[in-house]
Amino acid sequence: MKAIVQVAYGSADGLEFREIDKPEMADDEVLVRVHAAGVDRGVWHVMAGLPYPIRLAGYGLRAPKNGVPGMDVAGVVEAVGKDVTRFRPGDEVFGVGTGSFAEYARAGEDKLAPKPANLTFEQAAAVAISGSTALQALRDRGQVEPGQKVLIIGASGGVGTYAVQVAKAFGAGVTAVCSTTKMDMVRSVGADHVIDYTRDDFADGRQRYDVILDIGGNASLSRLRRALTPKGTLVIVGGETDGRWLGGSDRQIRALMLSPFVGQKLGTFVSSQNYQDLIVLKELIEAGKVTPAIDRTYPLREAAQAIRYVAEGRARGKVVITI
Repeated sequence: MKAIVQVAYGSADGLEFREIDKPEMADDEVLVRVHAAGVDRGVWHVMAGLPYPIRLAGYGLRAPKNGVPGMDVAGVVEAVGKDVTRFRPGDEVFGVGTGSFAEYARAGEDKLAPKPANLTFEQAAAVAISGSTALQALRDRGQVEPGQKVLIIGASGGVGTYAVQVAKAFGAGVTAVCSTTKMDMVRSVGADHVIDYTRDDFADGRQRYDVILDIGGNASLSRLRRALTPKGTLVIVGGETDGRWLGGSDRQIRALMLSPFVGQKLGTFVSSQNYQDLIVLKELIEAGKVTPAIDRTYPLREAAQAIRYVAEGRARGKVVITI
């Protein structure tokens, strides 16, 4: 099969387009014939091996454990392991696999769900990781309720565009923060108000929010707290720096340490993808409440360009690789 291959940690320049063997699946796994694969910031982290703790998280100490990058996937089931009960060959699926930048990828049965009927494979490939992160941040950590005011910082990216729509689906009023050139796109996915961070300050004291979701904003905790209601909830997702050890997570650690001593709930979380939440996203999508925002697509051979584009922070919504 054709695949993108990486033999060492480093930049996208080290990725190669090769012919390799199909992956072997375990008894509880599914072999997916990949139609499309999503690109998110996590792909860059695994490719680069940064920050360093990611190497201790099972991705390989000296070199990538899996030679084919990519996680978000959409395609057709080619074969199933003997313990798989939810899927059969020919089923259209989406979710998270291992090595999705290839013609075939393997995935755990609990990391896949039936593809939403109203999505193309390209759209479906952009859902699992970013959509699950937005859902869990708002539902589980933010505990968003109807009528609340929600502020989403970094609303134009992959997680942000889902967060705007999920918060609206939960009945919240949404204010989004992004740059000037991305304001129209953020409005188009449902934001009630949009703040241009190059011109206005969300923490100027004129408005306070019940829940703030900070996706890569890097605002100080003091500024974020000024924009929160006295009993409000802050959820930090991302907010990266160039640090090779902490990579920006020091701000999240400080939030967790401060939270027990103030009235506001300050924290972060690590998202995970599972069958149950993929079904929730599927239902929201089929109900017309959530739609993937796709910036652009690249052919498999140009995966390195796709990763660079995402890493540079230029994407409006999601980037997808087509196979």
